[in-house]
Amino acid sequence: MAPTSETLTAERILEATEEVLRRHGPAKATVVDVARALGVSHGSVYRHFRTKAALREAVTKRWLDRTSEALSGIVAEDRDPEGRLRDWLRTLFEAKRRKAGDDPELFATYTVLTDENGTAVGEHLADLTAQLTRIVRAGAEAGSFETTDPEATARAVFHATGRFHDPCHAREWERPGVEEEFTAVVDLLVRGLRGR
Repeated sequence: MAPTSETLTAERILEATEEVLRRHGPAKATVVDVARALGVSHGSVYRHFRTKAALREAVTKRWLDRTSEALSGIVAEDRDPEGRLRDWLRTLFEAKRRKAGDDPELFATYTVLTDENGTAVGEHLADLTAQLTRIVRAGAEAGSFETTDPEATARAVFHATGRFHDPCHAREWERPGVEEEFTAVVDLLVRGLRGR
């Protein structure tokens, strides 16, 4: 195969892999399919990703990182922690729901990939709880939230809202009333964090 005129980068390979996964699904997608989509040999892909498993883990991490990056901006904002917490939880819910609703085939593919890539998922969950910890800590320092352990509190908030971001609940995200349920859970958590 003739190389394409563009330089082959890891990012281009990951973009092509996502398209191949969308078309073929995780069971049938191969490195040869990715190489074919790029117009290069499969050896060229392997120079960037040593194994098929490494490529699948990288594309999974890239997909998960999109959510983390969208949320990190909220964490960095200089405003009241309660508003940031509410916006962070809302943005997480909307991002996951959008992924599930806008491209259900790719969402199903990534659900399979995340099941096989514990490292990428573990890092993603650690990053999300670290972001939440920063917000909770800021709330404790400002006197808005009562907690002696921001990290444990952040983990509890994350787990308490799992129904609105864990992919195993994706089918519930479009049900009537889910918005009200989400708001009720967040309101309850915020009242508990205020401690007054």
